[in-house]
Amino acid sequence: MRAWLAQRLSALYMLVFVVLLLIRLLLDPPGTYEAWRDWVARPAIGVAILVFFGALIVHAWIGLRDVILDYVRPAAVHATVLSLLGFALLALGAWVVGILWRLVA
Repeated sequence: MRAWLAQRLSALYMLVFVVLLLIRLLLDPPGTYEAWRDWVARPAIGVAILVFFGALIVHAWIGLRDVILDYVRPAAVHATVLSLLGFALLALGAWVVGILWRLVA
């Protein structure tokens, strides 16, 4: 039940984030790289982007984990695929944090 709720809440956050982002871009699009960088470097926007990618990683983990649990049968392959998926998602998260860190620093 917790996984189901986490996936629904992460999907809801991502939907709200994308809708608000599209509204922002339609009303006042940043025209230059510097404007984009300044906008993303704002603390509230940076945190919102970080939470978005956190929600994306959680959503992907739960969805792909369930698919792997349902369709990958040998236990050794099952554990290996889950481990690779976990490492890939952690690497993605570290990459996003690194990008946002460089924008703020």
